[in-house]
Amino acid sequence: MTTTTLLFLGSFLLILFILAKPLGNGIARLIDNDIPRRLASSESLLWRLAGVKQPGREMAEMNWRQYALAIVLFNLLGFVLLFVILICQGRLPLNPQHFEGMSWDLAFNTAVSFVTNTNWQAYSGENTLSYLSQMAGLTVQNFLSAATGLAVAFAIIRAFSHHGNKTVGNAWLDIYRITVYLLFPLAIIFALFFVSQGVIQNFSNYLLIHPLDSSEQLLPMGPVASQEAIKLLGTNGGGFFGSNSSHPFENPTALSNFVQMLAIFLIPTALCFAFGRVVGNNKQGHTLLWVMGIIFVVAAIVVVKAEYVGNPFLAELHATSSANMEGKESRFGIVGSALFAVVTTAASCGAVNAMHDSFTAMGGMVPMWLMQIGEVVFGGVGSGLYGMLLFVLLAVFLAGLMIGRTPEYLGKKIEVREMKMVALAILVTPTLVLLGTTISLMTEAGRVGILNPGAHGFSEVLYAFSSAANNNGSAFAGLSTNTPFYNVLLAIAMFIGRFGVILPVLAIAGSMANKKPQAQSHATLPTTGPLFIGLLIFTVLLIGALTFVPALALGPIAEQLHIGFAG
Repeated sequence: MTTTTLLFLGSFLLILFILAKPLGNGIARLIDNDIPRRLASSESLLWRLAGVKQPGREMAEMNWRQYALAIVLFNLLGFVLLFVILICQGRLPLNPQHFEGMSWDLAFNTAVSFVTNTNWQAYSGENTLSYLSQMAGLTVQNFLSAATGLAVAFAIIRAFSHHGNKTVGNAWLDIYRITVYLLFPLAIIFALFFVSQGVIQNFSNYLLIHPLDSSEQLLPMGPVASQEAIKLLGTNGGGFFGSNSSHPFENPTALSNFVQMLAIFLIPTALCFAFGRVVGNNKQGHTLLWVMGIIFVVAAIVVVKAEYVGNPFLAELHATSSANMEGKESRFGIVGSALFAVVTTAASCGAVNAMHDSFTAMGGMVPMWLMQIGEVVFGGVGSGLYGMLLFVLLAVFLAGLMIGRTPEYLGKKIEVREMKMVALAILVTPTLVLLGTTISLMTEAGRVGILNPGAHGFSEVLYAFSSAANNNGSAFAGLSTNTPFYNVLLAIAMFIGRFGVILPVLAIAGSMANKKPQAQSHATLPTTGPLFIGLLIFTVLLIGALTFVPALALGPIAEQLHIGFAG
């Protein structure tokens, strides 16, 4: 098992880095506003037609407050538009199955979910949404929410490369260029590949077929490949079908499964290369990749091992194997399913090709914990990088306390204001997770949705709020969440979990951009190399342990101990 898993992981990471390096160079050019003259000219014409005044060739740059205001307003308008589409779905075109509009609470939850890049789905897409809602509503937000995360990452990368500058870029220009020059071309390439593998892409009515047993079965159709591509590239995760990437129309083959995992990690990995290039030190980006890669490999091996060991009770019942294949597709097997679970929760994606509720206690705990630490292991598009940079600033601060020196990163001092923002950004999601879980367990409306007793039922609630607050979107699938209570509470967690981190990150960007670099000396802490990699990993693990180990002890850890003692 270990050799097979390591070969699979090695191949996956090798191909990932080969693809991500050139893409990172292209992203670096976008961050530096280094685009061909013809594209710049066409942009100028577009902005003039839109009535935007331009002082010169480039749009005016924004300070961090203006940038944050533009990001928040843009996403609020997207929420309103998507909410209206979902409510009025029954009276809109491209609805061959004549689906009615969503209830207010489900539409509210879904609109917040897709605007915040969470894509939590308390419904089954093929039984609820029209083609128009899937395309003009969900797929559009898949592009725009991903562009939002990348724009914030662009702003903080510029902040570390700019010196004595109060601006961090132009939000409108960043969102436009990210969507048109990065996300859209990649989505077309991946969509065409998925079609070649058997993913459907049509506008046909659902097909009524008659299997050999003389029964009837309704096969859903629709524009799946186009949504599938950006769902993965944008680390969105919202599937066309309720069973997501376990559905053969979304993920038909082992090859498509492998490419889907590559698509989830591709842009987050490329951003690390872009970061190193923009700040003028490629080793800085490589350091982030080392930290992410080490945690990812260890997490993947633990989950694969746990699923192969499986349930000891199966051996007592004289089963031929104790390996846990429950809730997994045979065409992917344990390695393909377990690795997908780690990839999708390390990134803030939420796409699933197996039911996490059916994983073993330890196999389900690792994906949950990867979400709880903020999904900084590669992470979502944009959010993974700026989430890891928060831990970098915390690590250099801790190191500064130990050596009695003002902490610095990339030559810029980390002072009280920045550390307050770091603390706020890191603590907002654990607060939402633990508070939301507590409220759900203390109220009848929350407890009524729990379908499994004991520790596993607790894990289902904890997983749901870990997923929502950290904008992942995957679920244990054993919790009935399509109720007004959970729809509203989870939507609040998703919204605050998204913008409660983005706003402090932009505040840090504004502060760092305005600072001038300090000259390095022999006492300067090097932020590359094995020592800092170890310190950064320790910081991530420390924060994860301090905030969530008590809660995990009541859920998956207790469940694992119960199985172990009973076995």
